[in-house]
Amino acid sequence: AAGSVAGMNRRDLPALAAAALAILVAGWWHMTAGSAAPFTRGTVLRAVDGDTIIVQSGDRTEDIRLLGIDTPETVDPRRPVGCYGPEASAFTKHLVTGRTVTLRYDRELHDRYGRFPAYVWLAGPRPVFVNAVLVQRGYARSYPFPPNTSHAALFAALERSAAAAGRGLWHACQ
Repeated sequence: AAGSVAGMNRRDLPALAAAALAILVAGWWHMTAGSAAPFTRGTVLRAVDGDTIIVQSGDRTEDIRLLGIDTPETVDPRRPVGCYGPEASAFTKHLVTGRTVTLRYDRELHDRYGRFPAYVWLAGPRPVFVNAVLVQRGYARSYPFPPNTSHAALFAALERSAAAAGRGLWHACQ
């Protein structure tokens, strides 16, 4: 019939466009704002791998992606286990599991997987910058991800030092 697209009348198109726009806006809101504001302190329940941890604060539990670094893969079923991945994962588990951490965020509050990307410090009288320790000891590489680059220069310097000294993956994966 004239004026129809796949059985729809032209007068149905504005409603369809409005529905599509509403879906897009809802998706954008979920990716950029999330369902709740990020918390700044919590207890690490477990390490998923070398650069992702599960943190609980009160009755909330969130996936936290350590920002600015990347450890070799161990859990992605689409990718092989990376050289030094199991060691990086075990070190992160040993370092943070059961510990209280302070979380600091950069420009973006969510990554494409719905995790909170954060800089993580072990709480205590002398806080330990977990992201930096992993790079310094050769368990992780520097991984700047604009616009979240507040500590990119530090991580790059720590990576150069670890590589020059042959620490961790810089020794095992050459």
